[in-house]
Amino acid sequence: MSFAAINGIVLHYEDAGSTALPTIAFSNSLGTDFRIWDGVVRILKPEFRLIRYDKRGHGLSEAPAAPYAMADHIADLGALLDHIGVEDSLLVGISVGGMIAQGVAAERPELAHALVLCGTAQRIGTAALWDERIAAVESGGIASIADGILERWLAAAFRAGNQAELAGYRNMLSRTPANGYIGTCAAIRDTDLTESTRHLGLPALCVVGDEDGATPPDVVGGLAELVPEGRLEVIAGSGHLPCIDQARVLAGLIRGFAKEVGLV
Repeated sequence: MSFAAINGIVLHYEDAGSTALPTIAFSNSLGTDFRIWDGVVRILKPEFRLIRYDKRGHGLSEAPAAPYAMADHIADLGALLDHIGVEDSLLVGISVGGMIAQGVAAERPELAHALVLCGTAQRIGTAALWDERIAAVESGGIASIADGILERWLAAAFRAGNQAELAGYRNMLSRTPANGYIGTCAAIRDTDLTESTRHLGLPALCVVGDEDGATPPDVVGGLAELVPEGRLEVIAGSGHLPCIDQARVLAGLIRGFAKEVGLV
């Protein structure tokens, strides 16, 4: 395990693979830690240097008091890549991690060679939705909303056939620090990246599961249309987190895109 003091908090991260290899940096979804990328990393590890981290308020990273701003998350990832000494990486972000990746690419373009944006958008949900989510966690804890979230995260076939894994991911979600979850809900609620994302000057592969209950294909398709060099890929039999329920397919898309954009 590796830890770094970044922007006044401690972030947990992993830097795996030779520094001579092309670099991929991953950013996670709300209520998860960097283990959601395990299946993808196992496939890509021989070919790439792979950086994963727990964003503030999640996993083994520190959880300062809520609320957070998206600017906090964007600055954290940028500063972590500076700390590690990474430039010109393929940024892969899922859900709020995809928003973070968009923000880093806009504010720190030297850090991003290209983007893979999974189950995300330039704006996700409405203020009312996120206020309702925050209120539910404040009154009943994350466990009180976990089942509905898992239905959006993972495809029906995966949920039916992987009961042990489903329980594990419920634990990951429920054990997220309340400060971190609520703080990041507020960051998503208050963020609209339409204008900065509209002017991104780099290629972006926008990926969505056909069963995504959080950012469905029409939403991610709108993101692909907004990015000047964006395109859409829909993964069959996948929910909001294809890094879990279709890891092999997602890893193949990432590998192919890395070659397409000249990272390798």
